[in-house]
Amino acid sequence: MFRYLLKQEAPQLRIEVDSAGTANYHTGDPPDPRSQRAALGRDIDMSGLRARQISPDDFMRFDLILAMDRDNLRRLQVMRPKGSTAQVRLFLDYARLGPGTEVPDPYYGGPEDFERVLDLTTAASRGLIADLQQQRAQQPVQAAGESD
Repeated sequence: MFRYLLKQEAPQLRIEVDSAGTANYHTGDPPDPRSQRAALGRDIDMSGLRARQISPDDFMRFDLILAMDRDNLRRLQVMRPKGSTAQVRLFLDYARLGPGTEVPDPYYGGPEDFERVLDLTTAASRGLIADLQQQRAQQPVQAAGESD
């Protein structure tokens, strides 16, 4: 969802986006077919995505690592290597629904649960994009030019 909205709503933000799990479940597999159906209902094609497990390098490569729930947040904090400067936060903090709000796991639910996850991640994605745009606006612009 974040990747899709970033491309649609803020293409000027050049941000590398990736997804990984804290466990190696389903490594190499595409998203759950029910997730794909729900996303396709919103014109988002996730069929090219493949599951992977987060690696220590991710904590050095990325500035921000987002967890869907508190359990995965704790796991990420334990996995975080010394010297990492990456922030580790809950994704839904950006939705401004209250501190500690989690993305529920829709796996054992019905289609409405997958839709709810998309609604929540849409809100968080838009909040994160707004924060990134604000940060970008506050950064001084450095320009190089030739002087006479």
